[in-house]
Amino acid sequence: MHTKAVYRAAQALTEVGLRVLRFNFRGVGRSTGSFDDGIGELDDVRAALDWLALGLAGKPLVAGGVSFGSLMALRVGVDDPRVVALVGLGVPVRAYDYSFLAGTSKPVLVVQGEHDPFGSPSDVRTALLPLAASITVVEVPGAGHLFEDHIPHLQSALRAFFVEGWGGKALAQAPGNPPPPPSP
Repeated sequence: MHTKAVYRAAQALTEVGLRVLRFNFRGVGRSTGSFDDGIGELDDVRAALDWLALGLAGKPLVAGGVSFGSLMALRVGVDDPRVVALVGLGVPVRAYDYSFLAGTSKPVLVVQGEHDPFGSPSDVRTALLPLAASITVVEVPGAGHLFEDHIPHLQSALRAFFVEGWGGKALAQAPGNPPPPPSP
């Protein structure tokens, strides 16, 4: 959670008007508990979404994460009706199966570093794009798994997705949000 990528991604999302909650999974950093092989971590995401929803009564939510966190957030978010868009950063497709995204109509943004050892952008496209037409993969040239020295590109991808891309359209059309203004 204290990686530059997580912090700066949260900053970019805040800049486009989203409220952001960053948290550690059980047993990470100062969080209590211990790693639960992805079972308890799914509960951690659900609890985080429930807590965030308390302050955003009726507003749509976005679920996202970095690396293993992307797997957990996307898995929970794809089925949670409050979640209208999904974000995965540094998605480890070489380590985990993302087939649960098959057929989703929710917009999904995946931002992947060109040199990510857990899945190249090509690996990500091969694994994810056939699953749903709503999945967008953005490659960050020169970046590794945590987007070292390429944070501005990561932030630009997030901003674009939620300002003029599918993420912004999903938020604007969600119940609890006013309809978007008519185009001039």
